[in-house]
Amino acid sequence: MTRTTLLSGVAAALAFAGATGTAQAQVDELTVAYFLEWPMPFQYAKQKGMYEEAMGIPINWVSFDTGTAMSAAMASGDVQLAVSQGVPPFVVATSAGQDLQALDVAVSYSENDNCVVQSSLEIDKDSADELAGKKAAVPLGTAAHYGFLRQMEHFGVDTSGMEIVDMAPAEGAAALAQGSVDMACGWGGALRRMKEHGNVLLTGPEKEDLGILVFDLTSAPAAFVSENPDLVAQFLSVTAEANEMWNSGENRDEMIEVIAKDAGMEPSVAASTLETFVFPPAEEQLSEKWLGRGAPEFMSGVAQVFVEAGSIQSARESYADAINTDPLQAAADM
Repeated sequence: MTRTTLLSGVAAALAFAGATGTAQAQVDELTVAYFLEWPMPFQYAKQKGMYEEAMGIPINWVSFDTGTAMSAAMASGDVQLAVSQGVPPFVVATSAGQDLQALDVAVSYSENDNCVVQSSLEIDKDSADELAGKKAAVPLGTAAHYGFLRQMEHFGVDTSGMEIVDMAPAEGAAALAQGSVDMACGWGGALRRMKEHGNVLLTGPEKEDLGILVFDLTSAPAAFVSENPDLVAQFLSVTAEANEMWNSGENRDEMIEVIAKDAGMEPSVAASTLETFVFPPAEEQLSEKWLGRGAPEFMSGVAQVFVEAGSIQSARESYADAINTDPLQAAADM
């Protein structure tokens, strides 16, 4: 998608909104949640003002530590959209009755979300049973929490006998460095710091072989999406354009400098992090592999693990109705 095509589509959407008098015209500004130390192409568009240019309203960007905090902010009405919310916190929120909708696949990653075991313990995948009774820092209700549960299940470690402390990844990294926990789970910059003091049990591909997928979503309250379908489509369209720019590889030198600064990272570190990320095109996201069938089935699997672990009371009968592909389809058609 070229910039000219994008703007033509956006202009058409704006004209349609004005002609039909949708609620979009009543939105004076937008507040969007995102993560620091989590470099993504959308941050180039964020810094270059591409979202404001396309949407015609100011955008407030607010950083969060966890996807569960994003859910709370959307529930309170403080945030209208969340970029890169993990599937597990999304599942936790929607299972509890929060009316959120998944709008796209923000990023797919398996190497950048993991658990790290304290080096002094000298525990690896061949001796993982020694984690029984150990203390772990885990951001509850997140992708890292789901991965932790699945890995412990794989290794036959009973988590009920472990001391599990709810810590945001940055806090977990500090605790691991101080030796106050035996294991810490997280992502991004925090995971990188964790690895300075320990080792992972399974690599990304090894986790994928076990069915431990790791991907994030762009999510929003269902009411906001319903009232502002064109605005949401425009937002997703700009995000898709930034992803396409990154995937093409043509402007990466320029993009990485901007992305790294916005993410609060050194360019070289941001670049190495981005090497572990995959940004599927909109057309691929709309396929059966992702939002068509794969995502709702994966959400159901995540929910079942959380139910069995006692993290949530019950799962939804289906998570397909928590996914709304209409705005992404509209964005793809722009």
